[in-house]
Amino acid sequence: MTPLSDRLLSPTRFGGAVGVFAAACLVLLLAALPAAAQFTPQQQEALGKINTYFDGIRQMQGEFIQFGPNGEQSEGVFFIERPGKIRFHYKAPVKMDVIADGSQVAVQDRSMMTQDLYPLSKTPLRYLLSDRIDLTSANIVRQVIEEPDLITLVLVQESAFGDGKLRLIFDAKTYELKQWVVTDPQGLDTSVAIYNVETGKKADPEYFKIDYYRFRTGTNK
Repeated sequence: MTPLSDRLLSPTRFGGAVGVFAAACLVLLLAALPAAAQFTPQQQEALGKINTYFDGIRQMQGEFIQFGPNGEQSEGVFFIERPGKIRFHYKAPVKMDVIADGSQVAVQDRSMMTQDLYPLSKTPLRYLLSDRIDLTSANIVRQVIEEPDLITLVLVQESAFGDGKLRLIFDAKTYELKQWVVTDPQGLDTSVAIYNVETGKKADPEYFKIDYYRFRTGTNK
């Protein structure tokens, strides 16, 4: 069997592709919830265990690797502090940061000194950054895919850009979040895997501050 780490990090596992903003694709699917799904008792149990584990995490940080449209990859570090705060910092040569400060999400281009702003409440990030997460709700999770070593939760998003899909991938034994995949309205996939993850370690509050004056704002939805 292919090792779990290789399966998670393989771009061919998910096919398709993304734009240069990668993890930032999470903020481009402005969500309206679809009709509720139905789960088996086994799936409900898995959802409950994932929810209990993930909802207990208030701080998380580590490294990430992202695959682009033709297998190209970029990487960086991330910090999460619930409720409402996240930072993805890309390593060179990519000059980009994605920051949520509890109210807004900024996608910053450090080379052009521009940023696009989106209300956090209108992005799927709100599911991961809310004070209390409820992944057991059939109004949020549309499908549960169980494999021997992975459990995938599928969230289908209807947006002004068309229908999109967010997949959250967890370890089947530890229930740790390992990866997410965003499928945009064109059917293209963004794959972001996380590793060297630490929980319960508080990050510098400066990481979650958006500079509303230094960067030129290109979009404010």
